[in-house]
Amino acid sequence: MWYSIKAVVQRDLKLVTRQGGDWLNPLSFFVMVITLFPLAISSTPAKLAAMAGGVVWIAALLAVLLSMDSLFRQDYDDGSLEQLLVSPAPLPLVVLAKVFAHWLQTGACLTALSPIAALLLHLPESSIWPLMLTLLLGTPTLSLVSAIGAALTVSLRRGGVLIPLLTLPLHIPVLIFATAAVQASINGLPIEGYLALLAAFLVLALTLTPLAVAAALRLAVGG
Repeated sequence: MWYSIKAVVQRDLKLVTRQGGDWLNPLSFFVMVITLFPLAISSTPAKLAAMAGGVVWIAALLAVLLSMDSLFRQDYDDGSLEQLLVSPAPLPLVVLAKVFAHWLQTGACLTALSPIAALLLHLPESSIWPLMLTLLLGTPTLSLVSAIGAALTVSLRRGGVLIPLLTLPLHIPVLIFATAAVQASINGLPIEGYLALLAAFLVLALTLTPLAVAAALRLAVGG
């Protein structure tokens, strides 16, 4: 079982490296939003610092949603999704493996890029680590919740357009508490409570979303 899960993660990561620029699209989008925001709104450091947490998190959320359509699409198109459904490993664990591989491509990279984004937006140095912690806890939840939309729309030709509409309301609590944590760190207030809530959202997503995604995938392939 664990060998099958490891194989799924390795396969998805190898496919990403072979496809070249596909995995760079969300990261490029994230960088462009962060870079263009000061030009469009204001270049005043104080104003940018006050909005930095929200800007980074909105850009990260949109970047994750941009990449979600490919989570199951290629497997569905080439017929390998059916093989995953009948594999010895439980389907919810296979789903977790695929979401983890997706998070390594997007959420982990966005977290690594966040210090650069923080500097571009003049976020105080003391708030960079809190920003990274919120992304480290929040982006896996974004990927897990978005996987539900990706599974529900995998059989639709232009299903990627529907993923944000289906899952965006579920992302709002993560967005609110993550940006509140960054703002609290800027004001010198404790952020442990916000981080605890983000961790609770992650545990809830890890528990429930694989079951929901597995059911949606079975429905998508007619089984």
